[in-house]
Amino acid sequence: MEILLAKTAGFCFGVDRAVKLTYRLLDEGRRVATLGPLIHNPQAVADLERRGALTCARVEDVPPGYEVVIRSHGVPRSVYEKISTRGLVYHDATCPFVGKIHAIAAEAGRAGALLLVAGDRTHPEVEGIVGHATGPVEVFADEKQLAALEPVLRAAPLVYAVAQTTLSVENWEKCKESLKKWCTNPKIFDTICNATWTRQQEAEELSRRCDRMVIIGGRHSSNTQKLLRVAAAHTKAMAVETVRDLDRSWLAGAAAVGVTAGASTPWPVIEEVLNTMSEEIRDDMSFEEMLDASEAKPLYVGKIVKAQVVSVTPAECNVSIEGSKHTGVVRLSDMTRDPNAKMEDLVKVGDELDLVVVKTNDQEGMDTLSRVRFEEQKGMKDVVEAFENGTVMEGDVTEANKGGVVVNVKGVRVFVPRSQATMRRDEDYTKLVGSHVRLVITECSGRKIVGSINKVTAEENKAKREEFWKTVEVDKHYQGVVKSLTSYGAFVDIGGVDGLCHISELSWSNIKHPSEVVNVGDTIDVYVKSYDPEKQKVSLGYKKDEDNPWEKLKNEIPVGTEFTAPVVSITKFGAFLRILPGVDGLVHISEISRDRVNKVSDVLKVGDEVRAKLLGVDFDRKRISLSMKACLDEVAEDLGSIAETVSETAGTVAEVVGDTAAEAAKVIRETVAEAKAGKAEAAAPAEEAKAEAPKTEE
Repeated sequence: MEILLAKTAGFCFGVDRAVKLTYRLLDEGRRVATLGPLIHNPQAVADLERRGALTCARVEDVPPGYEVVIRSHGVPRSVYEKISTRGLVYHDATCPFVGKIHAIAAEAGRAGALLLVAGDRTHPEVEGIVGHATGPVEVFADEKQLAALEPVLRAAPLVYAVAQTTLSVENWEKCKESLKKWCTNPKIFDTICNATWTRQQEAEELSRRCDRMVIIGGRHSSNTQKLLRVAAAHTKAMAVETVRDLDRSWLAGAAAVGVTAGASTPWPVIEEVLNTMSEEIRDDMSFEEMLDASEAKPLYVGKIVKAQVVSVTPAECNVSIEGSKHTGVVRLSDMTRDPNAKMEDLVKVGDELDLVVVKTNDQEGMDTLSRVRFEEQKGMKDVVEAFENGTVMEGDVTEANKGGVVVNVKGVRVFVPRSQATMRRDEDYTKLVGSHVRLVITECSGRKIVGSINKVTAEENKAKREEFWKTVEVDKHYQGVVKSLTSYGAFVDIGGVDGLCHISELSWSNIKHPSEVVNVGDTIDVYVKSYDPEKQKVSLGYKKDEDNPWEKLKNEIPVGTEFTAPVVSITKFGAFLRILPGVDGLVHISEISRDRVNKVSDVLKVGDEVRAKLLGVDFDRKRISLSMKACLDEVAEDLGSIAETVSETAGTVAEVVGDTAAEAAKVIRETVAEAKAGKAEAAAPAEEAKAEAPKTEE
């Protein structure tokens, strides 16, 4: 007879937590009283009582000096009030899954909703849930009892629905369908714990492949009874509380027997039943050896096996399965999710792999196996444990949609709602795609896995903020990330703290919006200009002193330099030219031309490229005087020099060529005289402009 033991048999997380807590208190010498049997297993309760623990039905029954342990099922709010009234010390071992339902029950009342609880109304867990409700409550066991509530449901303006954590998954799914028909947009919470869901799924799979199913657990254990019903739907099933209940004759003739256990069943009880069932297991075997010996040899879909690679091709690899005569094949798509990967880069002959059987073919002796599926199963186990323990996990964001992002965590798809993806509502969560993130699992119900990135970010930022305020100094530089832009500046994350870089601190040039300089997501170097620890505010600077255009002007363009520059604006008293980005100089109306200018716009327009000379700079007041006319004066002087040179040359020529040349010289002298007169006339307005300069400084 082959024995197939379910991997999930034994204590669930909540029960294990409660039992360990109670034993620890007893080991510390505390006097302990549990409210009701700690778990639904008489053998475990009896052992606790032998250690000195009391089982009390009511708070009133707890003797003075005893510390109360609230079991994993949870209790109503009234019990906490009674404990407080008596001044008793208590330890709350309520399962986190159950505690979540308590919060939903309280929220339903505050929202004005009718609370529906699917479960056994006499079960302590359900009694505890009802005891946390702050509004109307209805309890139903199945679809039939729910149907009786149809008139109430149709009349209710809002409905919240939860399930006992150990409810049958099949039962709950049917009830949910009915709720959706009778209620308008009911809020349905999948509160069956993941351990229950997994146990029931595993029990169903085992029962389909076995001649008999043995369910080990307390007679009053809800989840044990549900496992029995699940298994009995597919094969002959028996429930046993201890080895004394096992009828070995009932097992006669069975080729394969499946064994599972309720969430409150201790390992020693499971071990005793397995030892009795298997004649192949010796008394001196360890429990680990016993489990190894009881493993089924045949392959089946879903079984985890070890295999060795015997050949590799581009599309697949063949493996030899340990403990089997069969040969297995692993296709590239079952080896990795990477569409660009090559099989020869992933494995080589002789490699040992952990794989999951996805298809069997006994006739040809070839089985299809999957490394991807193994990673998913292993990852799922890690995800469930992380959820139960609140452990931070890491993963890669693979995609984004309207609701949020999907993170690959050890091969498991974890959905992160957009509200939990980033710290700010206006932050583009789609930019997370392709990034490596840290997150916590906030919901784990069957295949529905939900996580939160910003909960981890918030905790990390808290530590960063504390460190920042300890070490911050004026002028200290930080590598920051631009998180958001406003009309007046950019908010930059400099390590858990957001500082404001005012628009005037982003550029030496006049800009209309921060987006002209930076974009959300940019990593930039900023420095602290000022900070206020009490108000938690930081002012940042971005523009650098070495980029100051006034310093460039001082060092690179001395007074007297001529240059070509564009007209950037026109006023009544002159025109402004762009000398450098961020530096404009004024050409006063009197410095535009030798001729009188009545209206600047008659001579210049924005965009014109003109020649000008730097007359002077007031660096303190940041004012610059320019002249276009000065460039024209220099042109006149150049013409005068040319004329004089021509005159001298003409005189020499006159001596050679006689009267005709003398006549030519006369013409040239007249030309020179006119040129000098023009020079004098051009110089007169310049003298006037110098006299008027103080009055027209602007």
